[in-house]
Amino acid sequence: MKQLYMAGLLLVATGASAATQTVDCGRLLDVKSGTWRERVSIVVENGVIKSVGPMTQAAGNVDLSRHACLPGLIDMHVHLTSETAPVVDAYRDRLTADPQDMAYRSVKYANRTLMAGFTTVRDLGAADGLNVSLKRAINAGEVPGPRMFTAGKSIATTGGHADPTNNLSHFLSERVGHPGPEQGVIDSPEEGRQAVRQRYKEGADLIKITATGGVLSQAANGQNSQYTEDELKAIVSTAKDYGFRVAAHAHGAEGMKRALRAGVDSIEHGTLMDDEVIQLFKKTGNWYVPTISAGRYVADKAKIDGYYSDLVRPKAAAIGPQLQATFARAHKAGVKIAFGTDAGVFPHGENAKEFGYMVEAGMKPIEAIRAATLHAATLLDQSARLGQVEPGFAADIVAVEGDPLQDVKLLEQVRFVMKDGVVYKKP
Repeated sequence: MKQLYMAGLLLVATGASAATQTVDCGRLLDVKSGTWRERVSIVVENGVIKSVGPMTQAAGNVDLSRHACLPGLIDMHVHLTSETAPVVDAYRDRLTADPQDMAYRSVKYANRTLMAGFTTVRDLGAADGLNVSLKRAINAGEVPGPRMFTAGKSIATTGGHADPTNNLSHFLSERVGHPGPEQGVIDSPEEGRQAVRQRYKEGADLIKITATGGVLSQAANGQNSQYTEDELKAIVSTAKDYGFRVAAHAHGAEGMKRALRAGVDSIEHGTLMDDEVIQLFKKTGNWYVPTISAGRYVADKAKIDGYYSDLVRPKAAAIGPQLQATFARAHKAGVKIAFGTDAGVFPHGENAKEFGYMVEAGMKPIEAIRAATLHAATLLDQSARLGQVEPGFAADIVAVEGDPLQDVKLLEQVRFVMKDGVVYKKP
């Protein structure tokens, strides 16, 4: 038995992944068919599902006979090394917090995410290689957290959404210097190629670009295009050489069009997409990751004096409220959707609120669950081992009380979490 100590709490992880164990589920969701399998036993061996069959209720089995079991959930857009804070605190951190401070904080964010039932995440940008290091620590079993696929440092243009020097004083800018491809800032196709290769060197799993302005960056425009098409094509083609998928942050329609034409794999946020963007999605078959939770959160915080800076507040008020309606249009039009929240923009561990927002906007609960299992696994190129509870898949299992197909908000109250055959949370 593993004992994981976290922020003064003892988390008991029973059944190390090398052991054989059996989980008895009152019902198990078959995410492909959208139906429940009643009274099921799941045999787990070496962190992998060995079999799924009729319930045995043998001594020593994990008893979830009064619960509904599902595959571990997948969030395709998080930032596990940071979390929302009022502007005064955020600026203080910028000036006083070392990377080591942020690394220690990230451990609790990862733990919260796992305890919420998200056994896999895609981390789309962090400074100082922190998300890559966190991934390695989780993989080594040194800290509890979800399985991570990381982009390393997001790639931006000068002054773009992920330029770390935005809005610094002239005094500080002179001392910090102009960031380049190593720091994820590029201004030409060749620098774009160099930035991709740097992410490969650092151990990233995919590439994240900021194709348009953003809401929370210290810059005036939240939607303008920020790359030329030549720059985008150079980044995408180089990424494909290294086996990377490319995720593109984008709010404005023109930036989305350029990114989709260049061959990115997913558009994140997509707030101001128009009909031409929707047609490009359908033509390319690429994915939309909506992040409604982030839009709702920043819209609410924009109403509070002093929470965001004077540059950020009007962007949050204008862009945030539109995400849910955009999601509804895209879903109705048949755009492929994978679940993502932008956790970190709002508190970690609240990721499952996204399900409720998706259903409010017209998606059926089973489709929202598929977005966080089957569809997310496909976008990760992990559809042969993640997103289902079937023999040969990773033993990632979560459980709730009740029927989330009738009330999807039950997924905000996960009672059981297993990842790779290790139990991190029990009812």
